[in-house]
Amino acid sequence: MTNSPDGGYRPSRRDVLRPVEYVGGAAIAAVFTAVIVLFATRDWTITLITLGGVFIIVLMVLALLSMAVKPNAGEHGDGTGGDPGRRQGDDSAH
Repeated sequence: MTNSPDGGYRPSRRDVLRPVEYVGGAAIAAVFTAVIVLFATRDWTITLITLGGVFIIVLMVLALLSMAVKPNAGEHGDGTGGDPGRRQGDDSAH
């Protein structure tokens, strides 16, 4: 997350490519599962149904898991539960 010279918000390259990572991961999982189903059944219909189903399920799970993560690390991980008054060195809570 950076600010452009004109003062507007410009997402970082990592933020821009994050959806591609999710779709790529879901596609890899779907193709892997489809290959296993194709070798086991030798039926293209079942293989294509499996490919589509696994792709959608994995994509939805990755998207839901990414929504559960809060990107602002400053509010968590310091043992305060996000309460700024409980941070070390802050005497306003005592």
